[in-house]
Amino acid sequence: MVMIANLQYGWTLFVHPMRERFGWDRSAIQVAFTIFVLVETGVVPFEGWIVDRFGPKRVVLAGGLLVGLAWGVNSIADSLPLLYLGAALGGIGAGGVFGTCIGNALKWFPDRRGLAAGLTAAGYGMGSAFTIVPIQRTIEAHGYQAAFLWFGIAQGVVVCLASLMLEAPRQGQAPAPSAGLQPATRDFAPKEVLRSPLFWLLYVMFVLVSAGGLTFTAQLAPIAIDFDVAGVPVSLLGITLPALTFALTIDRVTNGLTRPLCGWVSDHIGRETTMFIAFALEAVGIWALGTWGHDPLMFVLLGGVVFFAWGEVASLFPATCTDYYGTRYATTNAGLLYMASLLVPLASLLAAAMGHWHVVFVIAALMNAVAAVLAIAVLRPLRLALGPGRARSPQGGGRRHRGLGIAVRLWQKEGKKQPSY
Repeated sequence: MVMIANLQYGWTLFVHPMRERFGWDRSAIQVAFTIFVLVETGVVPFEGWIVDRFGPKRVVLAGGLLVGLAWGVNSIADSLPLLYLGAALGGIGAGGVFGTCIGNALKWFPDRRGLAAGLTAAGYGMGSAFTIVPIQRTIEAHGYQAAFLWFGIAQGVVVCLASLMLEAPRQGQAPAPSAGLQPATRDFAPKEVLRSPLFWLLYVMFVLVSAGGLTFTAQLAPIAIDFDVAGVPVSLLGITLPALTFALTIDRVTNGLTRPLCGWVSDHIGRETTMFIAFALEAVGIWALGTWGHDPLMFVLLGGVVFFAWGEVASLFPATCTDYYGTRYATTNAGLLYMASLLVPLASLLAAAMGHWHVVFVIAALMNAVAAVLAIAVLRPLRLALGPGRARSPQGGGRRHRGLGIAVRLWQKEGKKQPSY
């Protein structure tokens, strides 16, 4: 997971150098990032289907080969179509590694599912923090093509070696769910999950939150340049670095820390309650970054808040999905959620049209606010009324067609009773 982190979180370092070398429009370059994300998330269910039947080792080994190949292609890309090809190859490889590792964690640790998924996903969120400065210096000294090639080969080799140690739990190896967690009544196949109203609500919430987070992941460097803070020195904790470098490093650390932390919290206070807190914090953080981010120190600090409050999607959503639908098809079912949005290139177009980033910040903040409200006001009561833990099927049997009204009345009846899984 650490070795595939740069494919997403290191991308922003390459945008400006590519734009300077070839004169490509920023939004056209960011189409590559969108292709990467869409392919990465789009193939996870299919790769998960293979993993759930044949084990994790081969999928991750193939993913490592594609990860190395993808950045190799990027290093020689002298046209946008070739850059897009590299993005697609990277998406397939990273999706196989990400989905497999998360799914394996969900299967091995049903008693601490949120924490296990969070610790695993932390490698993806925090992994690039160790290489932000080396990649940046390699770009400055040898060009971005060398950085793509050297780091691509190194990352691919490590993924391939690590894949040889992966195993899925055999019957009886994984612990039973703890007393405080109510497991799904049975394991639901992906085709059943796709008929579940709970799944589609989770899907909408995932897109609302991840779209904003992915936008800032890809656009943080262009935003810093447009805010005129990228190269301004910032001193914090006895360290002085340019604001952009400092922000990228802190962002990766906070993005990694939040995943096990929020996963652990959700194991104790419930998934939906944790979602509400995190998504509300993200909405406030994005608004604050857009308002006060023109100050270099505030850019660094508020960027850390934004990435802290969105990184938890990688632990909360897979854990919640597996709580609802069981572990047998955990990799496939969780992978179905990983469908991101097309907001990344749209963000550049909006900023160019408006002459500023204000609209992007407002839209992203509102999307997170909506997701926060959905988590506590819709998802939780709907889960109590229709969820697999309390009904015969994800559709809720005969109660499915009575709609949200029953869920709301049930929510009012139960008051503030803590949810169980």
